Amino acid sequence: MTNLLKIIVTLAFVCCTSVAHAATFLLPADDQNLVGEMIYITANRADTFVDIAQAYGLGYDELVLANPDVDPWLPKHGSRILLPTRYVLPDVPREGIVLNVPEMRLYYFPKPRVNEPAKVVTYPVSIGRYDWKTPLGDTSIVTKTANPAWRPPESIRKEHAADGDYLPTFVPPGPDNPLGKFALRLGLPGYLIHGTNRPSGIGMRVTHGCIRLYPDDIETLFNNVGVGTQVRIVHQPYKLGWNGDILYLEAHPPFDEDRETQRSDLEPLIDSLYELRNQGMDDKVDYRAALRYARQPRGIPIAVSSKS
Repeated sequence: MTNLLKIIVTLAFVCCTSVAHAATFLLPADDQNLVGEMIYITANRADTFVDIAQAYGLGYDELVLANPDVDPWLPKHGSRILLPTRYVLPDVPREGIVLNVPEMRLYYFPKPRVNEPAKVVTYPVSIGRYDWKTPLGDTSIVTKTANPAWRPPESIRKEHAADGDYLPTFVPPGPDNPLGKFALRLGLPGYLIHGTNRPSGIGMRVTHGCIRLYPDDIETLFNNVGVGTQVRIVHQPYKLGWNGDILYLEAHPPFDEDRETQRSDLEPLIDSLYELRNQGMDDKVDYRAALRYARQPRGIPIAVSSKS
């Protein structure tokens, strides 16, 4: 990054308001999988990771994962903070909406207009808690609702009541509605992609299984997707991708309740590495580095090529 760009980035951070902005990238060739660039910023004394995440369109947990040595609530003035703004695209067809649950990130592949290059737009999201997991599978958007009302399911009302928080049976549109201003209903019964009236929770496991976006992000997505748009919800904690002839691995930690199955989650990665070996890629891939990083994930693409 040039000194001028560093100055621009720093000034943008100092002057920013807490508004998320989607990251939009030109799609690379089919055999290339890396988009974006890493950015470093310098924190002010009053900036928490919640503030920084909202300012740069990131999720809280991914920012913490990328900066393990920085206190997320009291970063020292002048701390150098890595913004995880480089991504390996999920290993799925590049169409519709793709949510990678371990990454807590949504990718939208809009159909390119005539004479325009193909693009991908990515957003941080909140997903289901350990006891209300976001389901995996292929579905689609079946309805779109602006200013949605919320009818809390009986199971959620009982959960809240057990904590002394009695929810009404009907919450009208407005600032107290946890669905925010826009909702996309999925073909999976009971599940939505929606906004929020509590943006500080984006990038965390805080929902009852729905997919939650920053208010500005859901508005943009709502205005650009139509009913029938395909939605894939996948589980890809380890993503391999090429940038030129350099191989990158983006690794995300297992959820607490899945740590016993981490070995099985590694099997697709190991299979992919063996496939590269079978293709004669031994001179391009550092297999030990790949497996070492997979066991110490930071949620950012790291080169695992023998040339890097």
